[in-house]
Amino acid sequence: MKKPSLSIIKIGGQIVEDEQKLKSVLAQFAKIKGAKILVHGGGKAASAWSKKLGIIPQMIEGRRVTDAATLEIVTMVYAGLYNKKIVSWLQAISCNALGLTGADLNSIQSHKRIVKTFDYGFAGDIDLVETSILKQLLSNHVTPVFCAITHDKKGQLLNTNADTIASELAVAFAPFYETTLKFCFEKNGVLENPEDNHSVFSKISFTDYQKYKQVGIISEGMIPKMDNAFFALKNQVDKVFICGAKEIYQANGTSIQL
Repeated sequence: MKKPSLSIIKIGGQIVEDEQKLKSVLAQFAKIKGAKILVHGGGKAASAWSKKLGIIPQMIEGRRVTDAATLEIVTMVYAGLYNKKIVSWLQAISCNALGLTGADLNSIQSHKRIVKTFDYGFAGDIDLVETSILKQLLSNHVTPVFCAITHDKKGQLLNTNADTIASELAVAFAPFYETTLKFCFEKNGVLENPEDNHSVFSKISFTDYQKYKQVGIISEGMIPKMDNAFFALKNQVDKVFICGAKEIYQANGTSIQL
């Protein structure tokens, strides 16, 4: 028996900060047939708010270092301002959305990242996605909208990379759905030349990724995105793309392949 389809779309980068781009992306997202989940970031806005409050953002290999003050800021920006904006705009175009953190419905459980080389502070690494109640929402035509906040089941919120959340959701749902995962941002895909938005790799294998990372073609924030893409493919997710805002409704951009 064929599994039903599920589209998991992560939007980030400048898309989230640009109101017109965001509304355009959400309009495309709303047109996707079948079950769907939206995951959003908001890191650039969180960095801007941190600077306004006199806190200098710290990044290590594209991942945010989250001290107690930064955790308060990212929670306000991700779970409050942006999550509710996105949900309200989806409702305006007849997409019945429900805004969530990982703490809501106990849906995404994490632990504070163990200190190895770097101390990322209140950063969360995911232990479990609770699919049962989320499947009920999907079957009732409700679209979950997740921001980049999870929890440890002990009352502690944790800042969790939005690409990781999207990937872990895709893996958790892969046994039940034919799952497509798309990481969408302001570029047209993974670029051979970061300055040329038309130099898109049509596909990238794991071997390609290792080579491009070594020579610096793939670097910084693209590294966790690629790591999460390959994690998903290695765990039964059917299709993974990294694409631009216009490709949410199509199979364009960069196809990630094992």
